[in-house]
Amino acid sequence: MLPLATSAQMKELDRAAIQDRGVPSLDLMERAAQAVADAVARLVAPPEHGPVASFTSVVFASSDGREPTEEERREMDELRAIVESKNTDPAPRVAVFCGPGNNGGDGIAAARLLLGMGYHVRAFLIGDREKMTLDAKEMNTRLEALGRRLEAFTVDLEHPEECNRRQLAWLSTCDCVVDALFGIGLSRPVSGEFLNAVRYINRALVPGCSVVACDIPSGVHTDTGAVLGEAVNATVTVTFTCGKPGLYLGEGAAHAGEVRVADIGIPHDLYHQNILRAPERVEAVQAGEFRLPRRPRAAHKGDFGRVFILAGSVGYTGAPVLAASAAVRTGAGLVYLGVPRDIYPIVAVKCTEAMPFPLPGDYNAILEKAKSCDVALIGPGLGRAPETEQLILNLLRDLEIPVVLDADGINAVSGHIDSLDSRSAPTVLTPHDGEFRRLTGCALPIPDRLAAARDFAKDHNCVLVLKGHGTVTASPDGLCRVNTTGNPGMAKGGSGDVLAGILAALLAQKPLNGPHTGPAELAAAGVCYHGMAGDRAAERLGEYGMTPSDLLSRLPEVLREHEEREQSAEIGG
Repeated sequence: MLPLATSAQMKELDRAAIQDRGVPSLDLMERAAQAVADAVARLVAPPEHGPVASFTSVVFASSDGREPTEEERREMDELRAIVESKNTDPAPRVAVFCGPGNNGGDGIAAARLLLGMGYHVRAFLIGDREKMTLDAKEMNTRLEALGRRLEAFTVDLEHPEECNRRQLAWLSTCDCVVDALFGIGLSRPVSGEFLNAVRYINRALVPGCSVVACDIPSGVHTDTGAVLGEAVNATVTVTFTCGKPGLYLGEGAAHAGEVRVADIGIPHDLYHQNILRAPERVEAVQAGEFRLPRRPRAAHKGDFGRVFILAGSVGYTGAPVLAASAAVRTGAGLVYLGVPRDIYPIVAVKCTEAMPFPLPGDYNAILEKAKSCDVALIGPGLGRAPETEQLILNLLRDLEIPVVLDADGINAVSGHIDSLDSRSAPTVLTPHDGEFRRLTGCALPIPDRLAAARDFAKDHNCVLVLKGHGTVTASPDGLCRVNTTGNPGMAKGGSGDVLAGILAALLAQKPLNGPHTGPAELAAAGVCYHGMAGDRAAERLGEYGMTPSDLLSRLPEVLREHEEREQSAEIGG
């Protein structure tokens, strides 16, 4: 797992390292700058390794058709020389956009290091020079010692007639841009000259120009991933010490590009104390982290769990089949699928491995069937008829096995939250934002998905899987896991049914449940596997054409890889 730290945690961690342990702040800044410079070098090869740039030319024309004056001709010649110098000079060009804070100091230091590596670099200050921090000023002094200066950024997209054309011409030849405008403390919308710089980076760069963000793309909220007005679109984000939630949640994940975590020298014991042992921890779940133990050779199907699924209604015959098929594909030993009698013939034809049956009219018969199983999945496609909702509430009250509530199972407990509070066995809920709003009454969009999921899980002693871009799995102990797999091709009806079936199967299997593996970890693993199956489907079929059924066909590949890794680790040990 990749530990994530909020803005407040990082500020305290930096303070403790600098003030309590005496780590020089300039040393931390130098290491951060080196990591940024290394990221630039990986994107744009240093001069000794890079080819001569392809031929570049520029043509000027008067908008009113008149002949240019002599002064205009001289300016055109100068601009043409700036642009066409790329044809003879192989050294890549890097523009560094710096704010007056310490994030800007990281950028200034990175500019100096890149100069030493042979790059053509210009650093631009956005903001008040008088407000520069002491460390940023020191880095500027070191830059000036090399004969370079921190320039004012004088390109205004809204008023092109007032632009510094020479600066604009040079920027148009850049191979890479470093975003060091804001750090992790931004809490209000980007505005003024900072907004102008963000818009330039996003809209005016030539195709192929890479963007490296320092710590977090400017404009992204560190803790929530919300975009504060507008935000930089980064190719790579180099984040310091540990990841930040905003790099993996919501819109922030779409702006972060590839995320690389750089160790800048914070003492490890402080890191453990402030991040790894924090009462409310956050982790990013990445592909390949959850291993599946080898199945016992002498096991039988009962060892791999009996799953009871209550799902389906007239008009919703696909949901129960997808959920049941996913449970089978994920390794459940036996899957019983109870559906309303009206749709039983249709579902029975579609099911081959799962065992569908028409729901009896007697509640006690349904309860006994569910009690004979290890896990109950309730909700996919069930509908919201009053008698159905009452059936769900009764089962939650009477069942002493883990329950996964999905879709209409979640809707049924809206307004009856006490049905969760009174349960002693584990409960896993899988709402999307709309279902979570009905469940809690919160406003949409949810401003802080981490806090919302964590608070709900703690208040109601359940595992909450809040689905979305960067699905959050929250456990009652305050730990939140943010998923990093999956893609927009999965945003189709039926994908959630597949996820619900995966979760139920994982919870049901005895070999997967142990002293260090509980419902929350298994739920996070299921979300990760689900996203990986979606990524495989997208690779082969594309995001437009893939379907939830394609997740089922790719799921065995994902599980097999994780099982093989565990076997390899055992053999190697």
